[in-house]
Amino acid sequence: MKERHANSIKLVLFTALLGGFAGAVIWCFLKAVSLCTSLLWVRLPESTGISWIPLIICTLGGLITGVLHRIFGDYPEELDVVMGRIKKDKHYDYHPMAVMLVCAFIPLICASSVGPEAGLTGIIAALCYWVGDNVTFAKRNSELFSEIGEAVTLGQLFHSPLFGILAVEEGGDGDDDATVMLTRGNKLLFYGISTGAGFLAAYVLTYFFGAAMEGFPAFADAPMGACDYLMLLVYIPVGLLLYLIFELCEKLTKGAGRCIPVTVRETVCGLVIGAMGLALPIVMSSGEEQMGELMETFVSFSPLFLAGICVLKIIMTTFCINLGMKGGHFFPLIFACTCMGFALASFVFASDPVPHAAFAAAAVCATMLGAQLKKPIAASLLLLLCFPVKALLCIFICAACGKSLASVFSAGRGGMGFASGD
Repeated sequence: MKERHANSIKLVLFTALLGGFAGAVIWCFLKAVSLCTSLLWVRLPESTGISWIPLIICTLGGLITGVLHRIFGDYPEELDVVMGRIKKDKHYDYHPMAVMLVCAFIPLICASSVGPEAGLTGIIAALCYWVGDNVTFAKRNSELFSEIGEAVTLGQLFHSPLFGILAVEEGGDGDDDATVMLTRGNKLLFYGISTGAGFLAAYVLTYFFGAAMEGFPAFADAPMGACDYLMLLVYIPVGLLLYLIFELCEKLTKGAGRCIPVTVRETVCGLVIGAMGLALPIVMSSGEEQMGELMETFVSFSPLFLAGICVLKIIMTTFCINLGMKGGHFFPLIFACTCMGFALASFVFASDPVPHAAFAAAAVCATMLGAQLKKPIAASLLLLLCFPVKALLCIFICAACGKSLASVFSAGRGGMGFASGD
């Protein structure tokens, strides 16, 4: 009995240590991305007087990424691929760690229209399995530790600990892993401990060195009236339509990526990213900074322009992911759907769209992410990143509708697959 209690205490302490370490790694990675992005897109053009220098650097970044892909493989892997490998193989290869870091880092500093979650989850999972293989105590629970790393990563990136936990647990197959021997309640406890430790590590680093990144902007309020509820009959179908556009773009760009030789496709992608970043920067990067600006200025744009930015953002996101400058899609899709919500509010409530914009954006985002993520609870908690808690019930209803409608549409198309993860 004493030995069992001692092992439990060791497991708790090790979980907290691992969570804190993962939180510190994530903070350092994001801080490096922030500093290098500022250098590339602001300081370097100002100091040299050459405004188009990012075009050269993004093309070079694409070339370097392509060479690494040709030699080592297609990194970073998408979130659902990483989690699928862990579930299937009970392991994740950590040997190409340096390649994972570089291939996750370059697209972000080159303003590729992706988020950091895909690359970081693979990196953290690899680190957790390295610990599992090299620390005797951790070997029995290496799969648990990898899931803990994923929960910490997603929770910290999206400032939502519950999202990180539920993104890993919600919709799971419920199988009991013989090597972990823990109830779901115990696993959730360990998730909570590790996530708290990760947030604490990030808080301490932020206190001494400043924030790693700006963070996603949030709506202060989302007024809801009878007309807003009635407009759900429009917002939900539009959110589903955006999901279908995303899936179509995903198929087309994936097919194009297979037809273009490795290295060439990444170089072309880098060139397009650089050109688009100079010509229309609002559709580049993951969308945090652009969304903050748009929340203040969307009334000065036409609904057609906002809708066009939404569709172009979706196209650029799938283009970047499938032509090699890879990353996550959650942040870009939130930005795109927010643009469409603003467009609908501006069109329907033309005289005063501002009070209706947040609710419209929340409903469209929730429907789209519910359909794409296939996890309504996790999608709802994710959107608390930028929408107030008072809108949570409506957000969940829209996310559940999105999931159900996407499933019906998929069945109607003969079971044609829809992506459900990064």
